[in-house]
Amino acid sequence: MASSFAGIELGKRSLMAQTTSIETAGHNIANADTEGYSRQRVHLRQFDPLYRPDLTRAERPGQVGQGVFVESINRVRDEMLESRIVSQTNQESYWATREKYYVMLEQIYNEPQDVSIRSNMDSFWQSWQELSLYPESQAARQAIVTRGESLVNSIRQRENSLSGVGVLLNGDIEATVQQVNNYTTQIAELNKEIVRVRSMGDNPNDLLDRRDLMVEKLSSLVNITTDQRDPDEFMVHVDGQVLVQGGVARRFDTISPTDNNTYSQVVWADTGNLAQISGGSLGALIELRDVDVRNELQELNTMTMNFADLVNDVHRNAVGANNTTGLDFFVQQPFVTNVAGNFDSNGDGVEDSSYIFRLTGTHALKPQDQLGLEGTITIAGKNGTIDVPYYPTDTVESVIARINDSDGEVKAYLDRNNHLVLKATTAQDPANPDFVIRHVEDSGHFLAGYSGILAGSGPDNAYDYGQPNAVDLLAGAGTANGAQYAVSPVYNPSAYIAVNPAIASDVLSVASSFPAGSGYGESGDSSAATEIASIRNSQVMIGRYRTLDDYFAESVTNVGLKGEQAEINLLSQQTVMADLRTLRDSISGVNIDEELANIIKFQHGYNASARFITVIDELLDTVINRLGV
Repeated sequence: MASSFAGIELGKRSLMAQTTSIETAGHNIANADTEGYSRQRVHLRQFDPLYRPDLTRAERPGQVGQGVFVESINRVRDEMLESRIVSQTNQESYWATREKYYVMLEQIYNEPQDVSIRSNMDSFWQSWQELSLYPESQAARQAIVTRGESLVNSIRQRENSLSGVGVLLNGDIEATVQQVNNYTTQIAELNKEIVRVRSMGDNPNDLLDRRDLMVEKLSSLVNITTDQRDPDEFMVHVDGQVLVQGGVARRFDTISPTDNNTYSQVVWADTGNLAQISGGSLGALIELRDVDVRNELQELNTMTMNFADLVNDVHRNAVGANNTTGLDFFVQQPFVTNVAGNFDSNGDGVEDSSYIFRLTGTHALKPQDQLGLEGTITIAGKNGTIDVPYYPTDTVESVIARINDSDGEVKAYLDRNNHLVLKATTAQDPANPDFVIRHVEDSGHFLAGYSGILAGSGPDNAYDYGQPNAVDLLAGAGTANGAQYAVSPVYNPSAYIAVNPAIASDVLSVASSFPAGSGYGESGDSSAATEIASIRNSQVMIGRYRTLDDYFAESVTNVGLKGEQAEINLLSQQTVMADLRTLRDSISGVNIDEELANIIKFQHGYNASARFITVIDELLDTVINRLGV
């Protein structure tokens, strides 16, 4: 027959199983408010039955039951739901970061009316209009200088505010990179510990919860995906690159800024290659700094540079009330002191580049004249070069419009003398300098003989900034009547623009007329003041904008619309994430009432098991101590 003591062992197993269930329920209650915790459940299974194929079996029908045992303690978790949450979290944090920073940008553009760039520039134009009506007025000249100083102060203030946001973003990027490295290191260490626990045959539930929490936090910083094809090698990828592989974590690093970039760059620490990060708060921060804020600064610099250049172009050719001429109204700081724009771009001590901002032809053109020429103009573009064809039936203004409507980073217009002017814009690629004409070429004769910018046609006579003394390829180079050029300005001209101190110290130097045959301005002549005032509504081609008003209208609208976009997408993403997290809480979250009910159930089971052991003990006592008495 079976052992008389088998009941004691059966009862003991039941007590142990009920005890484990009670302890697990208590563990759930203790971690009800722990971030990332998933409730756990004890899986019980009947113990393998006793099987004896001998005479004992014939005396008992069926198999002998041996009680219960704890097969496993598992987390209650929906892995597919967790994958969705990880994949969506980066979008939520991405839009949250953009929304936060666009609030700052909107505050910069929502300036009080009396100190905004737009209102100060309107006052500036009105002062020139007043001078055109009263060309002998010293008060009108003083108003121009004072309002000009107010204008440049508002421009510098906006540049300072935008640069401040850029610096703040740069600091947040560096801090976020450290957070990413911290999370990846923790995930790698948890991977090692999880593998060790599993090798012993246990379920590392709490370790898995901690790893999942770290993965979710990491997904809010960068756009990651997870993969575990090998049970012992949990992997995390970011934009196609391995970030964590088992117990090995790759790290990001930040490198110091270069001449063309004032901000730190995020690179892979092991290779030094530039890291491409999209999504998450880190991706949003990098995009905001390197695209959004950079574009806003470039737009401001473009407006400032061209506005000052247009005013100076008229003013230096005009005469003040004190018969002073040749003065620029606004100060422009050249990038290099070399008159030919030669620059040492790689820092080896040898000049290897030409930094030229503006090229002006020698021939006066009529906008409506047909060319009678055919060819292709090649200019620098955002990526490589752009070809702009022209045909014999084209007019001068149609060719200029075609250049300006192209994707090139060179714009064209006719100046006050109807000479063709080519100007550099800001560069989309941070590796390229702003306000530098990088390439100009013509297979025909429009830029060569017709407008008088280039000395000749074809690749051999192309202007290219990747060589010193590139201005020698301009028409009439080195002569007084040759093509004119201007050296590129220092980076961020909106940060240093100022009214010429010579004019500020003597307002009579403010010009209102052009020199007559005697070389002096005629009394009552206000033609120069009128021409400067007309710049306000002229087709000045500042970057992609036709007029100054276009710039102001689009700059404010652009920031407002992007801020609205970030807010709408954030609200939408928060709604999606709220639904997903609510669903997860319903599955994995700890319900205190449910756990208390389970404890009561397990307690009854424990009491019943204890009573069962008591009964078996009494039976054994009867057999051992009382049988045969």
